[in-house]
Amino acid sequence: MVFKKLLGALGVGGPTIETILRDSNVRPGGIVSGDIHLVGGEREADILGVNVALVTRVEVESGDNEYSQNEKYAKAHLTGRFSLQPGVRHSFPFQLEVPWETPLTHMYGHPLRGTTVGVATELEVARAIDATDLDPIAVHPLPAQERILAAFSSLGFQFRNADCEKGRIYGVNQLLPFYQEIEFYPGSRYASAFKQLEVTFVSNPASTEVILELDKRTMFGDSHDTFLRFTVPNQGFENVNWEQNIDGLLQQAGRKRGWF
Repeated sequence: MVFKKLLGALGVGGPTIETILRDSNVRPGGIVSGDIHLVGGEREADILGVNVALVTRVEVESGDNEYSQNEKYAKAHLTGRFSLQPGVRHSFPFQLEVPWETPLTHMYGHPLRGTTVGVATELEVARAIDATDLDPIAVHPLPAQERILAAFSSLGFQFRNADCEKGRIYGVNQLLPFYQEIEFYPGSRYASAFKQLEVTFVSNPASTEVILELDKRTMFGDSHDTFLRFTVPNQGFENVNWEQNIDGLLQQAGRKRGWF
């Protein structure tokens, strides 16, 4: 359970809002639920609305510049405008659908360095700056995603970092305006072929699209990226030898480009 409290949203003596998540662990396609408790301050406040949303930190490329920003998605509007009287308590239960493409924050049972996802509680107040509180959640892999990640581990790949990029992947039916890249160092079997492998999952209720980006550094310092794709069913994936399939895909791509 995650418990946070945002005091004095309107300054000293202002309303108090607190969010309690019933369970901070979730998978893509699941539900995160909780209760928001709003208590009036020392004076009447004109509340325009209470909202919840998921928030992820994303990297944005603009020309030659790169910066990060919070990206809100899966937003739910819980209440319209009302007058909050001093000391009066209001409670708003909520359920927030977690999109299938929500980035992972945990892998192999451990936090995934470089990616955070949180539930943002937003209090809109007339004639005042909106107040936002953020409660982190743990997004664990789908079973199919977990199996693919286990296959990379078995093939000797070592986790490097993860981040989320603003934008869309060409040719992929992507609903969110950003995607996650999970970066790995290759094991000894592939170290001579490419320097880094980035894995992106784009999931839906039936399957998970896996996009691989292979980063090949030349002797001149240039980078040549190769993209590979395959689809994993969310049901029945257990019957496939994914280590063999992924190794074959990488070997075929490497031989085609003269890396091996």
